[in-house]
Amino acid sequence: MEFAGPYNFDLVLSRLALDPLHQVDVADRSVKVPLFIEKKPFVATVKAVGTTEHPAFEVNGIEGEMEEKLIQELKRIFQWDISLLSVYEHFQQTDLKKLFETHFGTPLVLDFHPYNCLVKCIVHQQLNLKFAYTLTHRFVTTYGFQKEGVWFYPQPERVAELTVEELRELQFSTRKAEYVINLSKQIVNGNLQLDNLQQKSDEEIMAELLPLRGIGPWTVQNFLLFGLGRNNLFPIADIGIQNAIKKLLQLEKKPTKEQMEELIVNWHPYLSYASLYLWRSIE
Repeated sequence: MEFAGPYNFDLVLSRLALDPLHQVDVADRSVKVPLFIEKKPFVATVKAVGTTEHPAFEVNGIEGEMEEKLIQELKRIFQWDISLLSVYEHFQQTDLKKLFETHFGTPLVLDFHPYNCLVKCIVHQQLNLKFAYTLTHRFVTTYGFQKEGVWFYPQPERVAELTVEELRELQFSTRKAEYVINLSKQIVNGNLQLDNLQQKSDEEIMAELLPLRGIGPWTVQNFLLFGLGRNNLFPIADIGIQNAIKKLLQLEKKPTKEQMEELIVNWHPYLSYASLYLWRSIE
């Protein structure tokens, strides 16, 4: 599988490797991806065999009648159809010029499933990154399952049956446990249909998700960004982004909301990439 560059899969792997649940082999330039297609689990191995300028991939573990659907899902996750050259050229006239040169060809890679993304966003709220990954790892390895050595998140049906006390044993806060269980119940009851969100606008999705307990603007913005791959999201309230801008512009303190709103004017319509590259700069 080949397509037009730039596309730096080595930088993709370095970011995926931050999450201990991901089966990443940096030396082999590959990652094993857990996929759910028509409610059936599959494991696909994606291996880079090209360069940043001329990206090419081998995909193994996929065959039979599901192959086309699985390939389409991998394209969605790894954003293989998005032109990063136009994104790079856009930022050459902005404050982020050097950042986009340093991380040249870094794509916006999505979480492996929208449900995983929402759960992870809730778990990560107001936690430092290291413990957030630890807590997510405990959750998945306790209630999820493995296939070919790869961990799959538990399905909403499984999580909806859990009690707050069970998640408290993993060091979830009471509220965080309630939020994850309630989210899963809303999906199981049909009140929230994740498969239908892709066709809706950012504003429609915000209106649908915000009434759910434990889901605020930051969570929805991150879900739109890493769950659905929307191009123009910038979570102004994100502490990581604030620290990255402080470092980049050598400010004495974190930028104010007004300062950030003024900065991002020239970053449209690729705010999601600005967010990603700012995060990358401090990871």
